[in-house]
Amino acid sequence: MKGLKGLSVNKRLNILVFVSFVPFTVMVVYLLLMVNQFSQRYDVSVENITRANNFNISFKEDVDYAMYIIVVNSERADELLDTKQPRELIEQARETFTELLGMAGDDYAKNQLKGILTSLNTLEKQATEIQSDARGSGSYEQNLERLDLDIRVLTELIQEQIQEYISHEAENLEQIREGIRSEVETMIKLSVAAFVALLLVSLFISRRITRSITRPVERLREAAKRAGRGDFAVADREESVENGREENGDELQELNRTFNHMMERIGRLVEDIRVEQLNLRATELKLLQAQINPHFLYNTLDAIIWLAESNQKDAVITMVSALSDFFRSTLSKGRDYITIQEEETHIRSYLQIQQFRYRDILEYEINIPEEMYQYQILKLTLQPVVENALYHGIKNKRGIGRILVSGRQEGSCLVLTVEDNGIGMDRERLEFVRKMLANQEKMPDDSGFGLYNIEQRILLNYGRAYGMEIDSTYGEGTVVTITIPAVKN
Repeated sequence: MKGLKGLSVNKRLNILVFVSFVPFTVMVVYLLLMVNQFSQRYDVSVENITRANNFNISFKEDVDYAMYIIVVNSERADELLDTKQPRELIEQARETFTELLGMAGDDYAKNQLKGILTSLNTLEKQATEIQSDARGSGSYEQNLERLDLDIRVLTELIQEQIQEYISHEAENLEQIREGIRSEVETMIKLSVAAFVALLLVSLFISRRITRSITRPVERLREAAKRAGRGDFAVADREESVENGREENGDELQELNRTFNHMMERIGRLVEDIRVEQLNLRATELKLLQAQINPHFLYNTLDAIIWLAESNQKDAVITMVSALSDFFRSTLSKGRDYITIQEEETHIRSYLQIQQFRYRDILEYEINIPEEMYQYQILKLTLQPVVENALYHGIKNKRGIGRILVSGRQEGSCLVLTVEDNGIGMDRERLEFVRKMLANQEKMPDDSGFGLYNIEQRILLNYGRAYGMEIDSTYGEGTVVTITIPAVKN
């Protein structure tokens, strides 16, 4: 019926009641009590379905996503998740289904709700254990496995239990409708001709109302299933919303629209994470390739040959050991993170090799406290900065050049500094380099690659609270300061 378009569920039920009562003023009290009773049961069932369906839509995705963030990035979990902490999500669900349990009218619904609450308690226990391990000394791989076997299995089970409860409540709606029809048939026996016409009208309206409610709910359930399988496309959901504007009331229309917006947001978040991971891997690959410089290797091997021909055995041993340590640190068994001590060994080997080649112009000093040795650092963070100081600072200045590498801990941060007394940069060049690191200037093809990639790797792995700062004075030298979080290995 066109007149029903845009009306809420409650208003449609009131229309049904009104049409049923008008011809039978004599029996108005009886009919009013009867319909009011069924109306209340109907509203409760619709409300229960709506409240349960809200969790059926988002609960699994929210909990799975929150626990994934805690496992892979426990240090920033509170910042990234904001108010969507696993415990808060579980507590909200527990409150809702406890209220539904108090309103349940039959044993089957009560058993379903008790099962959901039991599963929520188990989920909270597992989530608490994984969160404690992730923020403690638990194994990352073990936590990922527990995330798949414990959390995601439990959320899938809870989602299935909620769907079973929703299906049961939907069956109650049909039972209520059947009860109304039975009462109408009883009234037919008392008022033959008039009640026949009333029955036809009532059945017609009630069927349209029932269809206007059950069809959108079924459509929404199918969309939720697709979302559970990882299909976050919104084309079908937009069509569902458009159809909903024609057939269903305001409550279900808003439910469809909210679901659609949520899927769009989740899809964008998944895509953003995928792009960031691809960018991170690409940047790390380029940086590793750039560090294994063939010219550096050729020159080092030439120097070793020259020392061997000069019968400088000790120098040959020193050079070969330094080169071995350098490449061992570069590879690091494929690890992305190494200790500060390993990073120091890497740059010391590099400077030791370069000092053989530039013994007349290069001096260096490494001053990193031993108490910082066990903290983590992204591999190949300091060496490109040291290389930049040598090739763009020391070599372009006459006289002895000096490189100083130092480190200190400031609260929850590690501050690493590479300082040289090379040629430095004028104000214009310094401003350009700073803008390049901030992605405000295009990176040139011939220089700046190492510093730019260090900055990008720090941002991708640690966030915008950390990064690199550069100060330089032309003719005096350059200071590069790198700030990272203090995380023990």
